Amino acid sequence: MRQAVDAYHDLLGGTTGEQLAADTQGALDEQLARRGLVFGERALCTVLRPRFYAPAQFRLLGDRVKPLMRAFDQAFRAAMEDASLRAQFRLAEWEEALLDIDSGFDAPSPTSRLDLFVMDPQRLDDPGSMALTEYNAEVPAGAAYADALGDAFLDLPAMRELARTWRVWPIRSHNGVIHVLLDAWRQFSGGTAKPRIAILDWPSVPTYSEFVLYRDHFTALGIESVISDPRLAEYRDGKLWCEGQPVDLVYKRVLLSELVEEMGLDNPVLRAVRDRAVCMVNSPRSKILHKKASLAVLSDERNRRLLDADAAAAVDAFIPWTRVVEERRTTHGGRDVDLVEFIRRERERLVLKPNDDYGGAGIVLGWTVDAAEWEGALARALAEPYIVQERVPIPSEPYPSLAGGRVHIIDRMIDTAPFVSYGAHADGLLTRLSTAALLNVTAGGGSQVPAFVVEPR
Repeated sequence: MRQAVDAYHDLLGGTTGEQLAADTQGALDEQLARRGLVFGERALCTVLRPRFYAPAQFRLLGDRVKPLMRAFDQAFRAAMEDASLRAQFRLAEWEEALLDIDSGFDAPSPTSRLDLFVMDPQRLDDPGSMALTEYNAEVPAGAAYADALGDAFLDLPAMRELARTWRVWPIRSHNGVIHVLLDAWRQFSGGTAKPRIAILDWPSVPTYSEFVLYRDHFTALGIESVISDPRLAEYRDGKLWCEGQPVDLVYKRVLLSELVEEMGLDNPVLRAVRDRAVCMVNSPRSKILHKKASLAVLSDERNRRLLDADAAAAVDAFIPWTRVVEERRTTHGGRDVDLVEFIRRERERLVLKPNDDYGGAGIVLGWTVDAAEWEGALARALAEPYIVQERVPIPSEPYPSLAGGRVHIIDRMIDTAPFVSYGAHADGLLTRLSTAALLNVTAGGGSQVPAFVVEPR
């Protein structure tokens, strides 16, 4: 919302504004340290302004998410019934073997996240105004960080000054995650008793500080929880034990691929899940939609029959042309093309992505490499599961930061990543900024900022 952005930046202008900026930076540094808002060793936020939405803009974003999620659900349910369709997702053999596990709840991904680029939040009815480039259906991170950042920003000096003339509300995200975790447990157990929760991931991951935030939230709700290394889990006496306690619900933050690579398929966690001795969110079936090939399945002309009219229209409007890299003929822009030759020829407009990786690993942006590097990337993409995707424009917004005692307002590339509850509707928001083309904090740069709904008083 440009008016609120301009009003905030005006507050930071001139001699008085620089003092306000310095006070705001000092307060933000104190809040980040006190709340543990770090990603590994780095401060989670490096700018002085949150992201602003008008109420109508945020509602419109939620409206656009619903038919997209219906498209994913229709593709998932069809794939569970049809092995030939499921093959398009390029599941590994071990992933296929886990699909018969009954999770005990309906949605494969009760909590997930869409990674979008929104070119104009006021024109989301127009095709091309938004592009979905990835769907994190297995272990979406950042919701607790987003809320803690919102709380940190709410009382910063510059925000207090803005609140004199604007109403501001932080957009909450982690409540939706906790709600679907507990709902999955109610479906699984058939009761209303509170579960004992284990947050499972390796202790060395840079997101560990977010696990602490979740543990604190669970404690505030009167729910016992532990943060545990999966390698220390034991399955005995019909229960999964973590940190010396039997647990009922696993909030799985470790990637299944890493869990299986480190501990094998017959590990205590997956054995307990298979025996329905513990409820795990998200379920192993989430891997179907987590694969980047899920966007190729939805985009591919072969699969149009899977979608209802509104879901198909949303796919056409908001998912860029995407295909699994393989020797075949397909369509692009209504024309029949040889896929491999098209990829080779149209390097400047294409991106290659591994089917199942994260943090920007393995992604090759065609316009940033020469023909020889692209040819090598294409050879790798033909040898192991990859997708190719049409390049989309990356939007930017001006954000202020303090350096050398001066306020610097520069454009930063920005993404829009709504958290999704029940695989159905937007429930919170992650926003990442970067000065590099890969907007990913895990990739080693960038910043996360909270999002606020604002309107004039």
